[in-house]
Amino acid sequence: MRYLRLAWVSSLLTLLLLACGQETYPVVRLSEATVEDVVGAENPQPRMPLRVAIAAVLSPEATFETYRPLLAYLSQELDRPVELLQRGTYAEVNELVRTGQADVAFVCGGGYVEGERLGYMTVLAVPQVNARTTYQAVIIARADAPYQSLEDLRGTRFAFTDPLSNSGRLYVQYRLWEMGETPETFFKHVIFTYAHDNSVHAVAEHIVDAASVDSIVLETMYAQDPTLRQQIREIERSPNFGIPPVVVHPNLDPALRDALEQVLLNMHNTPAGRAALRAIGIERFVHAPPNLYDDIRHMAATVRGWTEARGNEQ
Repeated sequence: MRYLRLAWVSSLLTLLLLACGQETYPVVRLSEATVEDVVGAENPQPRMPLRVAIAAVLSPEATFETYRPLLAYLSQELDRPVELLQRGTYAEVNELVRTGQADVAFVCGGGYVEGERLGYMTVLAVPQVNARTTYQAVIIARADAPYQSLEDLRGTRFAFTDPLSNSGRLYVQYRLWEMGETPETFFKHVIFTYAHDNSVHAVAEHIVDAASVDSIVLETMYAQDPTLRQQIREIERSPNFGIPPVVVHPNLDPALRDALEQVLLNMHNTPAGRAALRAIGIERFVHAPPNLYDDIRHMAATVRGWTEARGNEQ
């Protein structure tokens, strides 16, 4: 089975062949797919910047514009510049946290349970959206296609988001495992788009027949472009999963960890903080409820061949 990678600059430009046969995670190349912007760099004090890594849930351009108010708020409240680090894959963002090159990261649930299992990620806070700390994987298909269920997608062209994505890959892998299948045996072709909005566009533009995406991203795209509902159709929604968290390395300086935690947990109490939260589509940050990521851990253990372990969210 061939894996393809779909890259956008400002529109769909090209499909690149990644690999054949047995699946592998992408090679981590930190020198590539890099977007680094410093917010608050005009401050005169010579303080080291806070390094914030963001997994590519959205395309890089959309990510920077969406998170700019949050980065500016962190810079103001922590009285230091904030450096945005973007990478092309979730594995690369995980590597930034593992090696201490990022102080804090916004990651996918599938990437988080991987980093937690290997001992280099712990949850700092989680977003709350519509009074919930959960979201769903949504399997979408072309609106003009006859598909009514995942079972109908046998032999089709399918878009995954990222090898470590929960809503953009792991959920579908687990569903296929329940059916005695794998992506290699079930789909005709699979591409990686490396951003949820890219996956939605891939379906709408008929690059692929179907995809699995983040429900929060999808709802936001519906709100921004109501005509999208005429181009795609939902054929399955997953159970609720723990929302993508904000994480740090367990060995992060305790004073910095505490300061970050307090800023995030209290930003909904200030006008500037609420404005920054609205820009990223969430209501507030909260502590993670107990066992919020157990379902993702279970699916990852099953699909990735782990010895399953339970977490201890706050």
